[in-house]
Amino acid sequence: MARELNETFAMGVRLACSALLLCLPLLACAQSRGERLRPLLGPHQADAAQIQSLPAGARVLRDVAYGTDPAQRYDVYAPANARGLPIIAIVHGGGWRYGDKDNPGLATPKAAYWLPRGYVLVSINYRMLPDADPALQARDVAAAIAHLQRHGNEWGGDPARTVLMGHSAGAHLVALLGARPSALTEAGARRPRAVVALDSAAMNVEQVMQARHLPLYDRAFGEDPTAWVAVSPWHALSPASLPMLLVCSSQRQDSCAQARGLAERARDLHVPVQVLPEDLSHMQINRELGAPSDYTSAVDRFIAEAVR
Repeated sequence: MARELNETFAMGVRLACSALLLCLPLLACAQSRGERLRPLLGPHQADAAQIQSLPAGARVLRDVAYGTDPAQRYDVYAPANARGLPIIAIVHGGGWRYGDKDNPGLATPKAAYWLPRGYVLVSINYRMLPDADPALQARDVAAAIAHLQRHGNEWGGDPARTVLMGHSAGAHLVALLGARPSALTEAGARRPRAVVALDSAAMNVEQVMQARHLPLYDRAFGEDPTAWVAVSPWHALSPASLPMLLVCSSQRQDSCAQARGLAERARDLHVPVQVLPEDLSHMQINRELGAPSDYTSAVDRFIAEAVR
């Protein structure tokens, strides 16, 4: 009996290894084509796992289209009987090339925290590299904001009280729109109340590109200094810019330095920008927001004040 069990176990290991070896070339091929890799869970399994952590009665609307491209979609999380609630619009990260609106740790923990506190949460997808550069990605996000504001009252949101939030590359995009809110109004959006940027190290893109930097910035921003300035939140700042909270990982020297540089520039323009350093990794800055902590409370206070 023991011998049979051992042989069965060994066969299972061999089959698993063979499956992995077959999958690796497919993953590498997908990465080389710039395709977004999805979790190895079916959509219904993923939805069920996420919905379990949401408040009772929460309403989840998947893949609301704001454009014709399949990537131009967003998900809505609304509490039961929502009516006239402020909206938190989240933009995912992924180096401007990867990522998804239902990335683990992105929307669901934040919805679990903010829905019971009287908010609607929207998680936005957008076109990515190599099909869309950051300038076009920002226009996608602006179009999504305009669309969700037009339809927000259908699922209990108050379009006049919208806050933008983004992590990593998404933090860069919302900071860019917050610095240049005219891009939002040109897309048909109402002026949001504020921006929460979660750990972007690309606030002054020209400065980043002129210093030693990661290859992902070359892929995103290219070689043209004019293009660097065009997608640089630091250069886009004006007296009309939105209030911002810049959360930065104190474990990443470049992130907090970039946040402080933007805040200094904003101070000269009399734009309220706060920097919140946290002793968390880049991914923890995203995934731990919504868990009980002083960090979550600080972000919550900033948003509550903005939408008051």
